[in-house]
Amino acid sequence: MRAAVLHDVGDLRIDDVEVPVPGAGEVLIRVAVCGVCGSDATEFGRGLVLASPPVTLGHEFTGVIEAVGPGVDSLPVGAVVVSGAGVSCGECKPCRNGRTNLCRSYTTVGFHHDGGLAGYVVVPAGIVLDVSDSGLALDTLGLTQPMAIAVHAVRRSGLRAGQDAVIVGVGGIGAFIAVAAAATGARLLVVDLNQDRIDLALRLGATSGMISGSMPLTAKLDELGMDVDVFFEVSGSAPGLASVLDAAKPGATIVPVGIQRGEPALPLGRWTLNEFTIVGTVAHVYKDDFPQAVRLLGTRDDWSDIAGEVIPIDQVVEAGLQPLLEGRSRQIKTLVDPWATAPRAAQHTR
Repeated sequence: MRAAVLHDVGDLRIDDVEVPVPGAGEVLIRVAVCGVCGSDATEFGRGLVLASPPVTLGHEFTGVIEAVGPGVDSLPVGAVVVSGAGVSCGECKPCRNGRTNLCRSYTTVGFHHDGGLAGYVVVPAGIVLDVSDSGLALDTLGLTQPMAIAVHAVRRSGLRAGQDAVIVGVGGIGAFIAVAAAATGARLLVVDLNQDRIDLALRLGATSGMISGSMPLTAKLDELGMDVDVFFEVSGSAPGLASVLDAAKPGATIVPVGIQRGEPALPLGRWTLNEFTIVGTVAHVYKDDFPQAVRLLGTRDDWSDIAGEVIPIDQVVEAGLQPLLEGRSRQIKTLVDPWATAPRAAQHTR
């Protein structure tokens, strides 16, 4: 089979490799599509922080079970499935408390284990969800993992119906957070530099939008009569975080989803005196977040405005990873079909 194997920084090759064999407790998935994200691009283009090369990239994939290993009796061959990315031990304190994303020996498919940018991938059965009855197209199901990231962030925030929320940055994760946040019944303002992305967020359930920098965020909130309960800072930019800290009123919850570069100033005294709740969020908890992610994907008939084109694996660098690195991706989510020989339109019809 063919696989996108990361050998070193800047060195990703489409290699011919053997189809893996599932071991005890594992399943073999024939990959239908696999998404690429900013983490993949960063590992490829800027330095190895997570990845242990040589390794096949790809942690956002869906497909059909081709074979199962010994001890797997809950996932039949032929089942349509989506896979989580994180592999946890199930025994440490966070795992026992249901926080598998904080496992003391956490590893990730696509960085530490060969991932889904390949014809086939082997993963533990415990992070695989049978979605054969969902009625969703495989290209749509390829969005499950990033949607689960958003579900987790919103669940961590405690956002609920009747509250007000702000999302700063409507990119690869921010757009999915818009869906998950709107699903709670909260009123939602989105802020971004790009009007097209704001328009997308409005279609996804946001109630208001603002071009970043067009006016102070505090002024926009006053204009809308919003007293914000939760801020999601997803841009990872210093100005984005500064705007949130300026606008947050006492008692607000701030969720810094985007990773800040460098070491931002931390006004801890102000956080203390205003009783801000600062909520970290990382990855997803498979059993809690994946079922909800699939349910949310079922709330729209067409996700072409998120992922409208699927590229072949041969174009994963020039049409997938490099545009992400350079901030010029043409769509929110880039999907890769390891079996395609040319780009194709995404199929989201049920």
